[in-house]
Parts: sequence; structure tokens; C-alpha cells
Amino acid sequence: MKVSAKLLLLSLLMALACCWAFIASAQDPMGKDAPPDGAKLYEQRCAMCHDNAQDRTPPKAMLARRSPEEVIAALTTGSMKTQASGLKELEIRAIAVYLTGKNPNGVIDPSQLANRCATPGGPINLKAAGWNGWGADSDNTRFQPKPGLKPEDVSRLKVKWVFAYPTTMAIGQPTVVGNRLYATTDSGQVINLNAETGCTYWAVSVGAPVRTAVTVAPAPAGSKAKFVAYFGDERATVHAVNAETGEPLWKIKVDDHPVGRITGSPVLHKNRLYVPVSSIEEAISRGDKYECCKFRGSIVAIDVATGKQLWKSFSITEEMKPYKKNSAGTQLYGPAGAAIWSAPTIDAKRGVLYAGTGNSYTDAPTTGADAIIAFDLETGKIRWQNQVLPNDNYIMNCRQPGVGNCPKEAGPDYDFGSSPILRKLPNGKDVILAGQKSGQLYALDPDQQGKKLWEVRLSSGTALGGIEWGFTADKTNVYVPIADPFGAPEVRKPGLTALKIANGETIWHTPAPPAKCAWGIQRCSNAQSAAASLIPGIVFSGTSDGHLRAYDTRGGKIVWDFDTAAQPYNAVNGKQAKGGTIDAGGATIANGMVYINSGYGRILGMPGNALIAFSVDGK
Repeated sequence: MKVSAKLLLLSLLMALACCWAFIASAQDPMGKDAPPDGAKLYEQRCAMCHDNAQDRTPPKAMLARRSPEEVIAALTTGSMKTQASGLKELEIRAIAVYLTGKNPNGVIDPSQLANRCATPGGPINLKAAGWNGWGADSDNTRFQPKPGLKPEDVSRLKVKWVFAYPTTMAIGQPTVVGNRLYATTDSGQVINLNAETGCTYWAVSVGAPVRTAVTVAPAPAGSKAKFVAYFGDERATVHAVNAETGEPLWKIKVDDHPVGRITGSPVLHKNRLYVPVSSIEEAISRGDKYECCKFRGSIVAIDVATGKQLWKSFSITEEMKPYKKNSAGTQLYGPAGAAIWSAPTIDAKRGVLYAGTGNSYTDAPTTGADAIIAFDLETGKIRWQNQVLPNDNYIMNCRQPGVGNCPKEAGPDYDFGSSPILRKLPNGKDVILAGQKSGQLYALDPDQQGKKLWEVRLSSGTALGGIEWGFTADKTNVYVPIADPFGAPEVRKPGLTALKIANGETIWHTPAPPAKCAWGIQRCSNAQSAAASLIPGIVFSGTSDGHLRAYDTRGGKIVWDFDTAAQPYNAVNGKQAKGGTIDAGGATIANGMVYINSGYGRILGMPGNALIAFSVDGK
């Protein structure tokens, strides 16, 4: 007992000594608490990448244009979580204040959103014209056959209203169902607006950024709602809420990896929700103390009646295991990667869905990366896969292959980031169209294990595209935007190209006009990274310098051009909205109106917070 008492006393004294040492180290000579030095912390944790930004790393000047809340979110739950490991809350706050020059005030309470609609929204009518989900149909064509808008009226499009998002980033794509518009936000809110006026019906916060499009459907039997809105967030959680009121119904986390997320929109088919799972592990894994890498992309099937997982099928079928140690002695794992960050495409006739996968994260070989994969709708079993680029092993900010966690056989990072499109040829044969960041467009045979029918190279490609977020197709032609944000002028080919679906023959190509960025910062680009959208006779395509343009499908002539970032807007919710880069999600078209988010700015260009609604003559 005496020995135990002495040990206890010794432990207490040591603990007190540690506490005193910590307190003393946190005080200045005057005895006051010394606030964390944001500049010094940035230099220690962030400067190596952001002061010498390459590829997808935003430079310091772009970080300065974000809100402090967004910087804090990136350091606590987002892509910089590993770099911020061990930092205290006040230290993270200090970095955010140093970068943005502003103190964080928190996200706006959804219940306090201005511009409430005077009356509740009417009954939801799913048969009414709209744009429901990412691709507007299960084939992911991004084609609106009944837009309520004639091609000759497009040149008269003017701003009807603008809604200001709570923070400085516009990252999602609106969904329109009848007279309701569902918008997702970087601040973790889903907001339901009147599609004609922009007034607010309701908003709900889910605690993590939401960038997927919302899918609205009749509620399953036994639900207390009539209609349900489904979406995913950047903590890999799927949500179902009452589409009329925003009341939460259920949620389920579909991946436990610390930086797993849902980027591609979940797709509904016969009371099952099919969810693509992605991650940002390639962004956090450069440090040689990090055990790279353990994430594998997947598709998860959920029963919408219960919110329970039915199956989960990984894009990488090879066993993940320790395979070597890096130069620091850290154990490495693999294969890993093959994230699925676009909406899957349903082929009900064959009972499968098609998904495109991203790059591998390690040197461990896999056939699942940079592939188009067919998953059985009922069981999740992989029916077939077509890998077009083996050994595309890539993590961010690697300057020396094989050093630290950097793959020895480094790849170019040529993901399939666009949803595959399923189309029928004039002879009745089906074809899968797949676009890659390499700048290549493929046509695959769904009846021959994804056998390649033809391929066309439209650009030399980059890690940011090439073909980045999405292309569009009607019955005979496919319209492909090209990003190519970096590279020598003679190599870059940003613009829009129309091709015949039957054989890949080019019909026309319209180069992107030179960039004219109103904000005048680095990384101003005329890249056409955002998904394109289509109505009969007209293709809509946005650019990184903030322009939304309409192209005549007959010859590619630009018939309408609007600079969404040229000036601020007085938004309908009583705030000022600013436009910026158009990227990721594309235009949504329904009921004679065109909607676009302006202000993506996560990697290239200018952040902003504008949801802009256009109509003929602004009426």
C-alpha cells in the first residue's frame, strides 16, 4: 500500500509539472495567454503545398478568398484533416483568420433564412416538367427534351432572380421538380426554393458539405412522407428527407474511411438507392508517416423503405494488404483508390449499372482503376469491367516518384469523372459513352463485356481534364466539353466538340473564347470543366472564367454568352451574391428557365455564392 501511495503521489506531481510546463509555454513574458500564431502555423502545416501550388492544390491567394468557416471545415473534416492533425481548435481558427482576414461567425441557421415563401409549396407533381437528379434521366444523357424554351428564344435569356448561398462556394447542381428547386451547399445545407421566384420553402442542415444533386421520388409504403428527397454529403452519409418539408427521415453512413465522401449523385431505381463512394485520400497521403492507402471506391445499394444497406461492392476486387514499407519505414497498403465520383448509370434492360472509376493510389496492381465497371443491380456482383489505363498510380503533390508515399510508377491521374451515358444507335444497338480526363471519349458495347467500339482523342488531357465532369447526348450526337486548364497554348484545346454517336466522327468543334476573368487572379482559365446540358437545338456549357454559353447544335455557333462573375447581384434573400467559376455541376433547364451555380472555385478560379435563374427577357 505504501509503494502504491508513493507511485500515486509521484504520478500526481509529474502530471502537475506537465500542466505547469504547458501553461508556462503558452504565456508571454507579461503572463497573459499568447494567442496562436496563424502565420507561423500556416508556414509549418500548409505553405509547402499552397505556396507552390500544382494541379488540384489551390494557391494561397485563392484560400484568402474563402470564408473562415470553409477553411476550418477543410482542416477539421475535409481534405486538410491530416495536415491539421494535432492542432487545437484555437490554432485551426488562427490559420483561418490569418488566411481570410476574417473571424468565423458560424453558418446561418436554416430557420433564419430570409425571403420565406408567403404560402407553403403546393403538392409535388413528379409528372411535371423538371430536371430530377444529376443526369435528368436514368441514362444520364443530361438532355432536356421538353425545356419550355425554343432555340430562337435563348439569345433573349436574362437574369430573373439570384439566390445567395450562405458561404463563398457554389458547388452543387440544382434539381427542379415542378415549381420546386432543391439546392445543395458547401455549408452543409439543402435548401428548397420556389423555382419561379426564388423564395424559400425550407432548409435543413446536415453538418457536412453537400455537392450531389438531389433526387425526388414518391415515398415508399409506410413512410410518414408523401415524397422523399435523397442526397449524399462529404462525410459519406446518405440522407432522406421529406421533400415537402425538409424533415429528416433517415440517414446512413456508407463508408468509414476518415476522408470517404459522396461526390457523385445517388441514383434511384425500383426502391433502391445506388450510391457512388469516393474519397480524398490521394490529397492527404503524401506525408511519409501516413499509411498509404486504405480507401477503395464502391457502389452501395440502400433500401429506401428502411434506409438499410443491402450490399456494398468495391471497384477494386483484389485483396488489400501490406505490400511494402516506404523510406521512412511506414507500412504501405494496397491496392487502393478507384474512387467512384460520378453518378452511376442504370441499364434496367440488362439489370446492371455502369460506373466510371478514378486512379489507383499505390503501386499495388489493380484492374479496377480507370475503368468502366458493370455492377449487377440485384447483388452488386461485377459483371464485367474494362480498364483502359493500367498503372495510373497517383497521389497529389508528388515531385519525386518512389520517395515517401509517392508511387514509384507514377501515373497521369486520368480518372473517369463523368457519368457514362447509355444511348441507342439507329440500328437499335445500345452503346455506352465514357469520357476520361485523358481527353478521350470511348464507345463501349454493353453486350460484349464493354468491348471498345471506337475511341476518339479530343485533347492531350490533364489531371483536371480533358473530359472532367460531364458531357451530354441526344439520339444521334454527343457534345463534349474539354477543360485542359493547364499547358502550353499549342497543346491546350478547351472548347466544345460535337461527334456522331454511331462512329465518333467529329461534326464540329468550337474553341473556348479567351479567358476574361473579372477578378484578375492567378489560375484564371477558359477551361470547360463543368458538365454540359442540352435541349433540342442548344447545348449549354460553362467555363472556369464564369461564362455560361449556349451553342447551336447544328454548327457550334455561340448564340448566347453571359458572364456570371462580371458584377455582384442583389439576391432575393436579402444578401449580396457574387458569381465566379462555373465548374462541376452544369445548367439545369426546366419550365422555360435555366439555372446555374456560379462560384465553384475549390481548385481553379474564383469562389462565389450565386445561384442564378434565367428566363426569356427576365420575365
